[in-house]
Amino acid sequence: MKKMLLPIKAIFSAAALSMMTFGASAQTNVFDDVIVPSPNHTSLEAAILAANLQGALQDPTASLTVWAPDDQAFDNLATALGTTVPGLLALPNLDQILLYHVFGTTNNAASLSNGQIETPLNAANTVKITVTGTGDVFANQAQVNAADLPADNGVVHSLDAVILPGETVADIAIDNNFSTLVTAVVTAELLPALTDPFATLTVFAPDNTAFDDLATALGVTLNDILALPNLQDILLYHVLGTEVDAASVTNGGIVPALSPTNTLKTTVTGTGDVFVNQAQVVLTDLTADNGLVHTMDAVVLPNETVADIAIDNNFSTLVTAVATAELLPAVTDPFATLTVFAPDNAAFDDLAAELGVTLNDILALPNLQDILLYHVLGSEVDAASVTNGGIVPALSATNTLKTTVTGTGDVFVNQAQVVLTDLTADNGLVHTMDAVVLPNETVVDAAIDNNFTTLTTAVVTAELLPALTDPFAEYTVFAPSDQAFDDFVADAGITLNDLLALPNLADILLYHTLDSEVLSTGLTAGNVTTMEGSDVVVNLTGGVFINDAEVTLADVDVDNGVVHAINKVLDPATASLDENTIVVNLYPNPATEFITVAADQEINAIQVVSMNGAVLKTINATGGEMNIDVTDLASGQYLLVVNTAAGASQSAFNVK
Repeated sequence: MKKMLLPIKAIFSAAALSMMTFGASAQTNVFDDVIVPSPNHTSLEAAILAANLQGALQDPTASLTVWAPDDQAFDNLATALGTTVPGLLALPNLDQILLYHVFGTTNNAASLSNGQIETPLNAANTVKITVTGTGDVFANQAQVNAADLPADNGVVHSLDAVILPGETVADIAIDNNFSTLVTAVVTAELLPALTDPFATLTVFAPDNTAFDDLATALGVTLNDILALPNLQDILLYHVLGTEVDAASVTNGGIVPALSPTNTLKTTVTGTGDVFVNQAQVVLTDLTADNGLVHTMDAVVLPNETVADIAIDNNFSTLVTAVATAELLPAVTDPFATLTVFAPDNAAFDDLAAELGVTLNDILALPNLQDILLYHVLGSEVDAASVTNGGIVPALSATNTLKTTVTGTGDVFVNQAQVVLTDLTADNGLVHTMDAVVLPNETVVDAAIDNNFTTLTTAVVTAELLPALTDPFAEYTVFAPSDQAFDDFVADAGITLNDLLALPNLADILLYHTLDSEVLSTGLTAGNVTTMEGSDVVVNLTGGVFINDAEVTLADVDVDNGVVHAINKVLDPATASLDENTIVVNLYPNPATEFITVAADQEINAIQVVSMNGAVLKTINATGGEMNIDVTDLASGQYLLVVNTAAGASQSAFNVK
C-alpha cells in the first residue's frame, strides 16, 4: 500500500495543474486530438511522425483542413506502388505527399462546393473538390468517408484514398484554359475519374470554340449544354481507358471509349492530319502523369451515324473503303444529313471481278473517294420518297444518280438494285444495294446532256434506266430527237402520252439499241440486229441512214457506248417479220379511201392492226396485189401485216 501513495507535494501539484487546465479549457489540435486517437488512421499518424510534420498540425495558431487517408487507403497505395506501408514511410517525398493533404484554411464539409480548386500547403498542385448531387464529397479521386472531425485548429475529413500531387489530365485542361471543358467535367462529376493518379487515360479535349460551335449547332446556350442529361456520357466519349499517343493513332481505327454508347472512329490523312470522328486534332501528346491529352476543334457525340450502320451490318469492304478514302470525318459528322446507298461486300467483289482486279486494287483507285461520294446524298431521302426517273445530285460532282421505281415496287439506283431500305441513323439513312455504282458517263447521260427529253422520258417510263446506266455494258443507241418523236406521234394520230403508254414501248426503244459499241466509222451497209430482236437496215448512200432515219449527229462517245442522233423514230412494226425477204409496197401512204398493197409473192391474207396491237380487220386474198378500203378507219397510224406462203411482213401506214 505504501508504494501506491504519492507525496503530499506531488498530489497538491497535480491538483493545482488539473484546476489550471480546467479553468483554461485545453486547446485541441487535428493531430493529437483527431488523428492519433483514431483507430483507422494509424498509418497516417506514423507517416506524419516519419515526416516530422506533427508540429505543424499541433500549431494552436493554425487554421487547417486535413484530408486524412485511412489505413486501407495506405494499404491500397502501397499495393499500387508495389511496396509496403513501411516502404511508403521511407519515400523521400513523403512530407510533400502529406502536405498535399492539408489546406491552410478551415473548410467544413458544408462550405465545400463542386468544382472548388484549392491550393494545399504543398503548392506543387491544387486539390479538386467534387460534391455530387447525392451529397458525396471527393478530394481528387478520394471519397470522404467521415467528415467534419473537429479540433480547435481546424477540421479533419477522412478519405478512402491517398491523393498525390502529380499532374493529371484534369490539370492539362485547367492549365491550357479549356474552361468550358473543365466546367463540363465538374458538372458531370467526372473530376474524381480524371484526377485518379493511377488511371491511364487518353483525353480528346475540345477547346472552348468547339463547345461554342456545339451550342450554335444545337441552337442552345452553353448552360443548356451543361444541363444535358447525357453530359457525362458525352464527355466519357472523349476518353480512352488507355494511353494512346498521336503516333499510335491509325487510319480507320474503331476505338472503344469510356462511354459504352458508341466507338470512336479515327482518321489519319495522307498529309498527317488526325481526326477523331469529325473533329480534327489540333495539339497532340500533352503529357500528364496519368495519361495524354490531344486537343480538338469540335465536340464529338456518341450518336449512331451512317458509318455505324455500315459497321454494325458488316459492310466491311465499304467501311475499309470509306476509311481509305479518308471519308470517316464526313460520315461521322453528327450534324450532317445524309443518305447513303451502301453496296454490300458481294457488290465490291463483283466490281473487282468486272474490272479484273483485286479488292486492294479497288482501294488504291485514285478516284476512290469520288466513287464513294457518288453513293451519298447531302439530304435525307427515305425509300418512299424515291421517284421513278429521278435525276439526283450526289456529293460527287462528277455525275448524277438516276433512280428507277418499277411497277412492282423494286427500286434501282443506276443499275444497282436496292435491297434493304431506311436503316436509320442519327445523321441520315442507309439503303443497301447489290452493286457499286460508278460516276461514269453513260448513254443515258448523253441523252440527258444533249436535251433528248422525250427519249429520256421514254427510257424512264419503260424502266430501262438500270440497263442503260450499267457502266460495264456496251451500247450503240440511235437516239431520235424530240422533233422526231413529235413527228412520229403526229403521223400516228396519237399524243406523246399515248406513246409513253404503249405496252411495247420498251421494244420500240430497244429497237434503237445495239448491244455493242459501233462508231460511225464501224457501220457497214446491211442488216444489223437490235436488242429488240429485229433488224435495222444501215444505208451509207448519201449519208448515214438507219432504216429511213438519217444520222444527224454521230459518235457521241461515252463510257458505256456511243450515241448517234437520228431525225426519225425507228418503228419495229415496220421491220419485216422474216428479215425483209418479202417485198411489200403500200400506196398511197397516207391513204384517204383505199390503200393498195403490192407484194412480190402471192398474198394469202392481210390484217390491219391498231398501234396498240388490236386486229381491226382480216382480209383473205389471192394474188400479189389488192386494194383495201380504209374509209372506216379513223385518222392515224396503223400496221399492215401481209401473210404469204413464204412468211409475213409488217408495214406501217397512215390514214388521213
